[in-house]
Amino acid sequence: MESTLNNNIGDLSFSDDLRRRITSNLDRHPTLIQKESSLRRAAVAIAIAPLENGQSGFILTRRGKNLKTHSYQYALPGGKIDDGETQEETVLREVQEEIGIQVEKENIVGYLDDYETRSGFAITPIVLWIPDLQNLRPEPGEVDDIFVISFSELFRPDSPRWVEIPESDKLVLQLPLRNRLIHAPTAALIYQFREIGIQGNLIRTDHIEEPVWAWK
Repeated sequence: MESTLNNNIGDLSFSDDLRRRITSNLDRHPTLIQKESSLRRAAVAIAIAPLENGQSGFILTRRGKNLKTHSYQYALPGGKIDDGETQEETVLREVQEEIGIQVEKENIVGYLDDYETRSGFAITPIVLWIPDLQNLRPEPGEVDDIFVISFSELFRPDSPRWVEIPESDKLVLQLPLRNRLIHAPTAALIYQFREIGIQGNLIRTDHIEEPVWAWK
């Protein structure tokens, strides 16, 4: 199921050239928007940030241990869209609240497909460019930890993994990141960014299943 259209990773240094490349790839992608009115709406950030070695990565969080839902799971910064908010306003607010980084609309470089979850959400992924991590810090109680994951982790030889389950005719996606396994919906959004944003491949995420424990 992995795309074979374009396997050129290219230079992953945190640079204006990479930003232009990702922006161009996202601009060429005809985004799918979930219009089902019964779904709850959420927006999350695929936040591109620099590593200490000059390479690029993205921000991943681990949710707080005492949260009522999806506690201690890995997630992208973001959350439910409040009444009267746009999806962009939600992402900018949540990034500041959850990880301490103030970003503006100028930091938005593009969008990926809405992902419909088994628990009844439509998640809009918004790609951000964040050059300064000086104020990076977890929100107490909401975020247990923050990781900046190198893009090179997305191209490991053991990634992605596709797993059959008896409950669905779709395959569950697993992304090995460092010594962890990330599952959909988070893994689906990261994987689509890998394919479209970095490599320029056109793929969708509606064929990607979540593990059964994430269905509630």
